[in-house]
Amino acid sequence: MTEPTPVDPYADAPVPARFWLHGLNPLAKFGAVVPAMALLAFTRDLLSPTIFLALAYAVMLTGARLTRRAAAVLLLGVPLAVVVLSVGFGVWVDAAQVADTTALVRIGDWTLHSGALISGLATALRLAAILVLALIGGLTTHGPDLVRAAVQQLRVPYRIGYTALAAYRFVPRFGYELSIIRAAHRVRGQGGGRGPLARLARGWGYIVPLLASGIRHAERVALSMDARAFGAYPTRTERHVVLWRTRDTIFTATVLLASAAVLALTFPWQPS
Repeated sequence: MTEPTPVDPYADAPVPARFWLHGLNPLAKFGAVVPAMALLAFTRDLLSPTIFLALAYAVMLTGARLTRRAAAVLLLGVPLAVVVLSVGFGVWVDAAQVADTTALVRIGDWTLHSGALISGLATALRLAAILVLALIGGLTTHGPDLVRAAVQQLRVPYRIGYTALAAYRFVPRFGYELSIIRAAHRVRGQGGGRGPLARLARGWGYIVPLLASGIRHAERVALSMDARAFGAYPTRTERHVVLWRTRDTIFTATVLLASAAVLALTFPWQPS
C-alpha cells in the first residue's frame, strides 16, 4: 500500500510546462530586466523602447499564463495608453523647440507640430516598455516566492523578509473585513442614501470597526510568530525552497546580453 502524497492546501494550481516563465526563479525574472528598465529612463529615441517593448511582448506572450484581464491590459490597454500619452505629452512640448517641423493642428495661436507628437511618442513608448518589462516578473511571480528567494539567495534577513510578507498579506485581509463590515451595515439598515455625502458618511462609519479588526488581526499574527520563535535564531529552516537552476542563469544571461546589444546598437544615451 502506497503512502498518500501530502498536498499543500494553500499551494497554487500547477502551471503547465509551456508557460516557462512561471518556473523561473523570481530573482532571475526581476534581475534580468532591471538594468534595461533603468537605462530606458534616459533614452530619448523611438527605436530603443520599441525594440524592448517588442521583446517584452514576445517573452510575455510565449511564456506567461495570462488571465483575460492581463491579456486585455497588454493587448488593448497598453497600446491605447501609448496613443493617449503620445498626444498628451505632445501637447505639453514647447512649440518653439519644434517650430521647424510640420504643423498638424492649428487652434488660434496654438499649433501642434509633428515634432511634438514624436517627442510625446518617445516618452510614451519609454513608459510602456518599462511597464511591460516589469510585468514579466510581476504577472508570473507570487509574493511569497519572491520573499523566499530574497531570503534564500540574496541572504536578506528573514526577520525583514517574512515581516514584510506578513504586512503584505494584511491587504487582502482588510478587503475581506471591509466586505463583512459593509454587509453588517446593510443588514442593520445603516448608511442609506445616495450621493457623495452619503458615500462619505458610510466610509467614515467603516473606519473604526476596520481599525479594530486590523488591530485584532495584528495581535493574532504577532502571537503566532512569537509562538514559532520568530526572530530567536539568526537562521530558520525553510518549508518551501526556491531553487536557482541552470535555466535561471541562462535566462538572466540571455536577457542581459540582448539588452546590452540593443543599447549598444541604438546608442540611446546620445542626445537627440
